[in-house]
Amino acid sequence: MSDKKDHIQDIGRRHFLRNTAVTGVAGAGLASGFGAGALLNSRQVQAAGANGIDVAPGELDDYYGFWSGGHSGEVRVLGVPSMRELMRIPVFNVDSASGWGISNESKRILGESSHFLNGDCHHPHISMTDGSYDGKYLFINDKANTRVARIRLDIMKTDKVTTIPNVQAIHGLRLQKVPYTKYVFANAELPIPQINDGRDLENPDNYFTMFNALDAESMDVAWQVIVDGNLDNTDADYTGRFVASTCYNSEKGMTLIETMRNERDWVVVFDVEAIEAAVAAGNYKTLGESSVPVLDGRKGSQLTRYIPIPKNPHGVNTSPDGKYFIANGKLSPTCSIIAIDKLPELFDDSIEPRDTIVGEPELGLGPLHTTYDGRGNAYTTLFIDSQVAKWNIEDAIRHYNGEDVNYLRQKLDVHYQPGHNHASLTESRDADGKWLVVLSKFSKDRFLPVGPLHPENDQLIDISGEEMKLVHDGPTYAEPHDCILVRADQINPSRVWTRDDPFFAETVAMAEADGVNLEGESKVIRDGNKVRVYMTSIAPQFGLTEFKVKQGDEVTVVITNLDQVEDLTHGFCMVNHGVQMEISPQQTASVTFTADKAGVHWYYCNWFCHAMHMEMTGRMLVEPA
Repeated sequence: MSDKKDHIQDIGRRHFLRNTAVTGVAGAGLASGFGAGALLNSRQVQAAGANGIDVAPGELDDYYGFWSGGHSGEVRVLGVPSMRELMRIPVFNVDSASGWGISNESKRILGESSHFLNGDCHHPHISMTDGSYDGKYLFINDKANTRVARIRLDIMKTDKVTTIPNVQAIHGLRLQKVPYTKYVFANAELPIPQINDGRDLENPDNYFTMFNALDAESMDVAWQVIVDGNLDNTDADYTGRFVASTCYNSEKGMTLIETMRNERDWVVVFDVEAIEAAVAAGNYKTLGESSVPVLDGRKGSQLTRYIPIPKNPHGVNTSPDGKYFIANGKLSPTCSIIAIDKLPELFDDSIEPRDTIVGEPELGLGPLHTTYDGRGNAYTTLFIDSQVAKWNIEDAIRHYNGEDVNYLRQKLDVHYQPGHNHASLTESRDADGKWLVVLSKFSKDRFLPVGPLHPENDQLIDISGEEMKLVHDGPTYAEPHDCILVRADQINPSRVWTRDDPFFAETVAMAEADGVNLEGESKVIRDGNKVRVYMTSIAPQFGLTEFKVKQGDEVTVVITNLDQVEDLTHGFCMVNHGVQMEISPQQTASVTFTADKAGVHWYYCNWFCHAMHMEMTGRMLVEPA
């Protein structure tokens, strides 16, 4: 009894320490763990000790970090500041551990795009209410196959995937911040003919791309806006009215040289209220087989404004005080500061587009992305210089107005060629200026060599003081494009599935139609050449240890895990059939395959669950046709 009491007290102490640490400046550290946080070298250990940021074994991190898995098509969950990898959430990939892309539940979610075996995840972003993270959803794009996915953060599982019509290559993605995340905004990058049915293959003048808005709850595409140029990144303001997107290739070029001729491209600003009014009034068209409203936002439209900025811009980021969009020049050493309070005047045509620019600080070579500490400072990655520049926004504005003031605070070398960076809580009103993650594209000489394909490098920087301090290198696999950091208390994951969860509702409905009680019954139902096998699992045994089918039958196996211990996950693997899936406590999961080979085929639990785990097996007996 005392052991149980001590355990409860220890859990309470952990939660108390975690929740108090996030309100102070002190918390957090560095663990010499596995995964993204590999072994630390002596210099890093010394840095960790000097900064007082050690996360000891058994202690918990202050932040969840959600990393895009890049070319893997997944999302990776890390603890920050330890940089320990906690979980991988499959999204656009096939994952044999969980059965994602194999199980029926995952195939339903992936929909008609489930035949794609690849994904290219770029931008993970968390839903908001009144400008603060609400911990409900995380959204992420697939540039490779023009999709947007939603992850439920209570179960850390993908629950919706939408393919965007009429466009190709969804890149930049951000969310409406206030009053809540009604829309997911997504940029399609690569222009195509509209309609893309082969009629304009050789006529680039008729190539266009679109700005897209999805309903965050239904994940249906709400509307699309045609623009000039190639859309890149995007961000929304704190009024709910304006969204800004960087846009390169104002030249409408089809080759590299053609896309770099102009000294200025632009930021396109979208008036969400005007777009909604136009849709409500029916002032739109549809394209091809899609019923999505398509509006014309090209130059001269009342729905958009084009603000010229240098050159081939890339990232655009909203400051947490809601005052500015800051766009990064990429082929210019400058960032452009756009005053959001001037945008109503711009749409009223009382000022010129460049009048919205209130600062254009020169920072270094290859500025890509800017993040914030909530104290008036911005942090911009310099890809060519392999640095992060810390600079003060108001001082940069004063300098632009002719005052002799130095806006640069510090430049810190990072390793090497940084792309995205992200400071803790920076996309919300609550930016707390504690941690900065820099996602570097190259890592030569930082880690043990592993062959021609090198790891990339996620670096953790302490920004709580006046100076940036690099405290951690973390090798990582191709290519974590971006990340987002949220306080641990803003996420409330479930420990065990609830039996009425909509994630497996269709499978439960199928069982009800078959008259099967999933919570206590194992049963085989034959319907012609379709066989449905229902079984329970309680460690260390399946409810059925054998079942018989005929060669050529389509077999659906449905398993309900009746265990209630929160980490007692079972698996189901049918040997030599390419079938494998996870069944967590109280979850129902199913998989369908063809029994195409006569003979005895064993199945087993592939998640270690019990001292007798190896004995948790069964046989499928396949009679010859």
